[in-house]
Amino acid sequence: MSSDSFPAIQAICSSSTDHGAPLATALSTLFEPSEALFAQLVPQAKEHLSNNANVNSYSELVEIASDLISRWDEGLKARFIAGHPRIGEVKNLSKLSAQEQAIKATPPEVLVRLQHLNACYEHRYPGLIYITFVNGRTRTAIMEEMEDALGLSRSLSADQPSVSSLDVIPRGEDAWKAELERAVKDVCRIAKSRVEGMGPL
Repeated sequence: MSSDSFPAIQAICSSSTDHGAPLATALSTLFEPSEALFAQLVPQAKEHLSNNANVNSYSELVEIASDLISRWDEGLKARFIAGHPRIGEVKNLSKLSAQEQAIKATPPEVLVRLQHLNACYEHRYPGLIYITFVNGRTRTAIMEEMEDALGLSRSLSADQPSVSSLDVIPRGEDAWKAELERAVKDVCRIAKSRVEGMGPL
């Protein structure tokens, strides 16, 4: 991944909180843009940078952001992860998400199946979307991971099982909270991976 789209780390340390400023640009590139990121993470990161020694690397920035996110309440975390595209989406993806999801290598029937699995997942876990650290895996592999997570058999069906047949795990229950925390951790793992793929700044 080219470092051209990333502001210099020195510019981030002195950045404002404006959407187009270096801090917001860096965080939205690493974590994907969302209302929660611009309204909460950027100002909190700015406050941290103002009150502490400047960061010296993007790795440090991700660690700071991850720590701040870990302190948020459940609702804010859920809104934050919603900034990531759903697995299998092909439109309106950031360049990094498209690369990570191997967009050109996915059979159409897998994309259709993923769309259904996303609907199943969002029915089971109200308010969440399925997030996973792709880490070079194909969408077919992620499809199978989603089926396992939902307790479904292997299939390329576009509509089976029916979404309404899946049990709902109410928001706030332990299993729902565990899934939210897993998703947040994977968002942070994705950000770390994006830093590792950067060239010299």
